Amino acid sequence: MRRSPLPWSRRLMLAVLAFVATAVASHGQWLWRQDEAAYDLMVGDWTYRPDPSVLVVAIDEDSLARIGQWPWPRSVHARLLDRLTDAGAERVALDLMLTEPDRRDSRQDAELAAAIRRNGRVVLPVLAAPAAGDRMAEELLPIPLIADSAAALGHSDVEVDGDGVARGVYLHAGIGQPHWPALGLALADLPVQAARGLPDPDPALESPYQWRRDDYVRVRYAGPPEQLPQMSYADVLDGQVDAALLRDRRIVVGMTASGIAPRLLTPTTREYWMSGSEYQANIASMLLQGKQIQVVPPLVQDLLAGLLAALCVLLLGLRLPWLAALCSLPMGLATSWLLLRTASLWWGPAAATFGILMVLLVWAVWRISAWHRQANRDALTGLGNRLRFEQSLQQECDAARRTGKPLSLVLIDVDHFKRHNDRHGHQLGDRVLRDVAALIAAHARRPRDMAARYGGDEFAMVLPDTPTSGARQVIEDLIADVRALPAPAAGDDSRITLTIGVYTRVPDSQLHPHHFVEGADAALYRAKANGRDGYAMDGT
Repeated sequence: MRRSPLPWSRRLMLAVLAFVATAVASHGQWLWRQDEAAYDLMVGDWTYRPDPSVLVVAIDEDSLARIGQWPWPRSVHARLLDRLTDAGAERVALDLMLTEPDRRDSRQDAELAAAIRRNGRVVLPVLAAPAAGDRMAEELLPIPLIADSAAALGHSDVEVDGDGVARGVYLHAGIGQPHWPALGLALADLPVQAARGLPDPDPALESPYQWRRDDYVRVRYAGPPEQLPQMSYADVLDGQVDAALLRDRRIVVGMTASGIAPRLLTPTTREYWMSGSEYQANIASMLLQGKQIQVVPPLVQDLLAGLLAALCVLLLGLRLPWLAALCSLPMGLATSWLLLRTASLWWGPAAATFGILMVLLVWAVWRISAWHRQANRDALTGLGNRLRFEQSLQQECDAARRTGKPLSLVLIDVDHFKRHNDRHGHQLGDRVLRDVAALIAAHARRPRDMAARYGGDEFAMVLPDTPTSGARQVIEDLIADVRALPAPAAGDDSRITLTIGVYTRVPDSQLHPHHFVEGADAALYRAKANGRDGYAMDGT
C-alpha cells in the first residue's frame, strides 16, 4: 500500500468531522423528501402475492347502482353480515362510519347489532377527529349498541406523509394512550408481540387530550388495488358469490366507489388511487405474512449515516483512491437496499449519500489542487519548476512595470556539482541538491519571492520590489549558509559552494523577461570567470 498524502492521524480527524456533520444532517431530517423518493423507488415494484385469506367486499359503483343511493339502511349491512356468517367467514372488518344512530328508524341499529352478535367476529372502526381550534381531538366510536356487539375495535387512522403518500401505519393509536389496534391489525387478529413497530413513547409525554400513536411500521403493499381479491358488495348480498369463496376469509367491507371513498396515494400506486378499506386490507395481508417493514431507530439511522461518510474518508487513503471514490458513491443507497430487501428494515440513505458526496467533492478539489501544485513543482527539490519560474518572472515583470519598482533576478549554480556526483554517486548528488534547495527556499522568505530549480544544478530566485542592495544582502547570506554545510561525504575535504549572477532593473516597455534571464546569465558567467564561490551583479 502506498503512503497516503495525508497522515493517518489527520485522515482520522477528517473522518470524525465527516461522521459528525453527516450524523447531524441525518438527525435534522433535512433530506426527508430524498429519503422518501429513494424508498418509493425501492419498494415501488417490490410486490408480493397477498395473503389468500384476505378479501375486500367492495361498495363499488356497480353496488351503488344496484342497491341505491348511499347511505344504505343498516339492515342492508345486517343482511350482508348474515351472508358472511352463513358462509363461514373467519373475521369481518366493517369499515363503515357508525358513529351516530339511525335517526329515521332505530330498528336499523338493532338489526345491525344483532347481525354483528350472530357473527361474533366483527371488527369495527374507531375514527380519529383531530383537534381544530378550541375543539380537542377525540375518538369517534360506533354507537354503544353496535360497539358492544363487536368482537374488537380498531382505529382507521391513515398515516399520510408530508408529500401526500401513505407509506406506513401506526399499529396502535388512541386518545391519551395508543390503546386501539389498527383496523387491519384487528382483522388479522395477531398476538400483540407479533406486530410491533418502533418503541413506545415516553409515558411522561402522554396526554389525556391528544391523539397518541405508537408502533410505526412501513406498509409493504401487495401491489395496485386490483392485486387484492375483491368482490362486489351487491354480488355477495344477492348470493351470487359461491359461499366456498368466503369461507375462512378475513374480509374488509368498505367503500371503493370513486367520489365517495377516501383516496390514498401509495408507493406502488402512483398511477392509481387506493381506498382506505384497501389500505386496511393490505395491512392485514402484510401482518399475516410477516412482511411489515420496520423502521431503523433514529439513533441507529444517524450513527450509520455518519459511519458511512467516515468510511468514505478512510477508503480514499487506500492504494486506488479513484476506485474507492466510485465504490463509495453508491454505498448509502446500496446499504439501504440491502437492509430493506434482506431484513425488511428501512434506513433512509439521503443523509449518508449527501455526506459521501461532500467528502468526495472536498477530496476531488484537494486532489486537483495537489495536481496543480505538483505540475508547478520540481519533484526532487520541492521548489518551483521551470514553468513556474517563467510564469512568476512574467507576472513580476508586469507588476514592476506598473509600479515602477525594481525587480531582481538571481541565477545560482552549484560549483563543481558534476564532480561531486561522479565521485559519490547520484544519491549523494540528489541530497546535495535538496540541501541547497532548502537554503534557497529559506532565503526567498517573502510571500511574493519565488525560488525555482532552473535546470540540472542551476537554481533561480525572483525577488520583486528588491533593489541591488537588497539582492546583495540575500545572496551574501545564502552563500555563507551554503559554505557552512557539512562535506558531502565523510573523509571528503571538498565543500559545497555557489556561484551567483544577479540582474536588477526597473522594467520599461522595452525590457522583457528574457532580458532579465540574459542579464543574470551574463553576470553568472562573470562570477565564474572570477573563480567561482562568489557573485556578480548587474544593477541600477
